[in-house]
Amino acid sequence: MSKVAIITTGGTIAMVHDPLLGVIPSDERNKHLNEIPQLKEIAETELIEFTNIPSPHMTPTVMFELSKFIKEIIKRDDITGVVITHGTDTLEETAYFLDLVMNEEKPIVLTAAMRNWNEPSTDGPANLISSVRVAKSKNARNKGVLVCLNDEIHSAREVTKTYTSNVATFDSPGYGPLGIVDEDAVIFYRTSLLRMHLDTERVEEKVALIKTYTGDDGSILRVLPELGYKGVVIEGFGRGNVPPKVADNIEWIIKEKNIPVIVVSRCFKGRVLGVYGYHGGGADLKNKGAIFGNEVSGQKARIKLTVALGITDNIEELRKYFEFNGDD
Repeated sequence: MSKVAIITTGGTIAMVHDPLLGVIPSDERNKHLNEIPQLKEIAETELIEFTNIPSPHMTPTVMFELSKFIKEIIKRDDITGVVITHGTDTLEETAYFLDLVMNEEKPIVLTAAMRNWNEPSTDGPANLISSVRVAKSKNARNKGVLVCLNDEIHSAREVTKTYTSNVATFDSPGYGPLGIVDEDAVIFYRTSLLRMHLDTERVEEKVALIKTYTGDDGSILRVLPELGYKGVVIEGFGRGNVPPKVADNIEWIIKEKNIPVIVVSRCFKGRVLGVYGYHGGGADLKNKGAIFGNEVSGQKARIKLTVALGITDNIEELRKYFEFNGDD
């Protein structure tokens, strides 16, 4: 039988309800995730503990250490694929980070649970079973890092958490899932074509993510250099437009402080583009030196910038990692 490594990082899938404290991590549950009886019918599994933390405690540095940990496991000849258990809150960021820094042929699948083990309808076992099916599937090879919950398979680049409590929380707006798990079948309908591999030896934690709003004066950008930030992602409106004073401060932080600014949209679908030439429009920001992010969310663009700044801090060099399309 195929052998799948289950690497634990924590999250609700390894949590129980405490009557005094609420839902909390359980070391005991984390150690026994691979003891679901149905798993033995699918593949031989080996549980390997990496950590057991709530996903809001995850950082890019921990993600980088996790990527190196996975590389050591996945190069073993007896391992067919890897499943990583994770909390849902930041799963999409860890998945995307791994997709950027890893380029493995064997399947790497992240899964999680929205309901802890004390709830009668906990979704952890079903998600883990489906994910092991995906990790052992030949069709999942060379697909990049995958996310599997609720019997849907998503691309790390495209997926996002859309609901605070529903088990059907993960979706890929504008794209849809790559495939599904149906009983014992793993079916892929498409592949993600805009994946990128970045080979870095370090990551830069000091990257800010700021969402603009009507009436925003952009003054928060002025304090970022004093706080030691090396890059910033701005979630703008529509095609990547911002209020006039935000545009002025974007120009200041780029030209006076040499700090790269990535502009993305708060919209779920579509690309940012230099269409509007008014003060604060996308074309105006491009002329001021801003970089357009081709990512599907601000948090994904921030993850990419933490990785890319480990390679270079040159703004024009960074631009090539963000401004691309399917023809590049």
